[in-house]
Formats: sequence, C-alpha cells, structure tokens
Amino acid sequence: MIITESQRMNKEYLTMVIYESTDSVRDQDRYKQTTATEAYCTGRSERVRMRSYRSVTVCLVLLCVLLLTAVIVLCVLIYTNNQQFNIKTKNITEERNQLLTKYTSITEERDQLFTNNAKLTEERDQLLTKYTFTDGWIYYQSSLYFISSEKKSWTESRRYCIERGADLIIINNKEEQLFVRMVTGCNGVWIGLSDSDVEGKWKWVDGSTLISGFWERGEPNSYAGDEDCAVSYPLEWADFSCTDAFKWICN
Repeated sequence: MIITESQRMNKEYLTMVIYESTDSVRDQDRYKQTTATEAYCTGRSERVRMRSYRSVTVCLVLLCVLLLTAVIVLCVLIYTNNQQFNIKTKNITEERNQLLTKYTSITEERDQLFTNNAKLTEERDQLLTKYTFTDGWIYYQSSLYFISSEKKSWTESRRYCIERGADLIIINNKEEQLFVRMVTGCNGVWIGLSDSDVEGKWKWVDGSTLISGFWERGEPNSYAGDEDCAVSYPLEWADFSCTDAFKWICN
C-alpha cells in the first residue's frame, strides 16, 4: 500500500492534534489539581487562622475576666480596710474623748479639793482669830483645848494631858469634830478613844462607850493586827497601833 504525501501529512497532523489534545487535557487536570490543592491549603490556612483568632479571643476574654475579678477583689479589700480603719479611728476618738472627759473630771475634782482646802484653811484661820490662846491652850465654847506641836504615842500623849489636869479629847458631836478638823489642818491627832480593854468595844477615856462616831469607810479594821487607838484625820477617824507617834489634843 502506497501512502501518498497528502495522507502522510494528514496523519502527522492528526498525531499532533491528538498530542496537543492530550497535553491540553493533562494541563487542565494539572490546573484543576493545583487549583484544588491551593483551595485546600487556603481553606486549611483560613481554618487555622480562625482557630487562632478564637483562641486569642478566648484568652483575651479570660484575661479581661481575671482583671475585672482582681479589680473587684481589690476594691472590696480597700473598702473593707477603709471600714476597719474608720471603725478603729472612731474607737480611738471615743477612747480619747472618754480619757479627756475623765481627765477633765479629775482636774475639776482636784480644783474643787484645792478650793475646799483653801476654804477650810480660811475658815480655820478665821476661827483661830476668835480663840483666846493661853500657854498653848485654846478657849472654845467654855472649854480649853491644847494642840500639841510634837508627836508621841497614845499612852504618852494621854499622860501629858493628865499631868496638866486634862485628858485626850472626847468628841461628842459633829460640831466638835469640825472644830478638831479646823485647828489641826491636815494633821492626824490622837483622840481619847480606844478598844485596848475589849477588842472591838471602843470606849472614851472617861469610860463611856462609843455610840456613834466619824469613822472613815472601812475603819476600824485593825489592819496591822493591833490597832487599838483612834486618830482623827482632817475628815474622819481611823484606828492605829497605840505605839505610833501622832500629835494630840487635850481637853
């Protein structure tokens, strides 16, 4: 069989067409594969980006929540501390005011005592100007009183009075107690009262039993165990050991 030039050319042409078609199909397939691969990669990258964005968003939200919680806790702590500080400050202020009130009260009481003492001193001086002094004796309401300037025991003091025709003073009423307070000032003096015969049974030096007196609160108490003689302080009486040394008043 003889193939003409025209047939040979047609055959070559057909072969080229077939090859070109095949190449075209291959290029299309390769393009489709490349496109699909790129689409897959692009989609995967987008999904990764979305996941990363979500993770960052969640972290930011959690961080905001933590910060908000920390701020709230801090505010609560500050408020609580301020409340406690205000309470402590209020308590301290109240205690200070109470102390100032007590101090003011004590100061007023002290000033009142000074005032009373000044008045008593003035009254004593006024009374003493009315008395007649004779050899250390004071004449008052038809009676003579001797106020010592030295100190002796109760027994020695009484002996001194007896040797001068008198005895330790017997206080029968409030007026006489006031007189003793005026003439002795702040000094304690022996008076003619003791329970040396019978413990707890107080008698005057003339033998009469004490009915009522001017004892200080809690007196007589025999604190030292043997306090059988009475001393008159500026206001009230107290029991002391008869061997102690005090000034005295004879009457």
